[in-house]
Amino acid sequence: MPDHADFNRDLAAAARAMQDDDSSKQAMERAVIIATKILPGCDAAGVCVVYRGDRIDTHATSTDDLRQIDELQHDLDEGPCLDALQQDDTVHSDDLALDHRWPRWGPEVAQRLGLHSIVSYRLFSHGQTLGALNLYGKGRSAFGADAVHDGVALAAHVGVALAGAQEVETLERAIGGRTVIGQATGILMERFDLAPDRAFSVLSRLSQQKNVKLRELAEQIVQTRTVPKV
Repeated sequence: MPDHADFNRDLAAAARAMQDDDSSKQAMERAVIIATKILPGCDAAGVCVVYRGDRIDTHATSTDDLRQIDELQHDLDEGPCLDALQQDDTVHSDDLALDHRWPRWGPEVAQRLGLHSIVSYRLFSHGQTLGALNLYGKGRSAFGADAVHDGVALAAHVGVALAGAQEVETLERAIGGRTVIGQATGILMERFDLAPDRAFSVLSRLSQQKNVKLRELAEQIVQTRTVPKV
């Protein structure tokens, strides 16, 4: 087992690497790989992300089988990831096959994948729940007290990286939307000899009449260089 100085050094390097990733998906894919490398007892890891409308998606996993396990939690409406998101910040089990909290999900995970231990951490930033980091171990009681504690530190960095990446993605979408709308407005100005405000009004009216989002209509106009008929 690596000493704590090694863990702190590896965690700092992992945090810097996640901050450099271009998207939340890339950052989370890096996070699950890092978890299996630096946390004792961790043989597999996954990250679930919460979206608007309380939809929960598996964002990244160290193995493809974990996606099925996450889906099973949602299908059965039981599991440590859901508990971490809805009840406790940290959920820990030393023997999934016998854990009474998840009588259907736990034995399925143990039997199908040979994973017997789990720690789930809620990921949050500024009080907002972003998702959960799930760490799995093949052995029973795979995560000792120190490993669970160290996982809290990793989860904190993962939460920060996820929040930062999501903010960048939101900004990029907003900028991209404004750019394509401006391009579509310019096409209308040139095509029909309209002033900027008049061209934007036409674009907005077309969006309402066709019941199409403004950005989607703008993208259509820019791509086809044609204006839909009313």
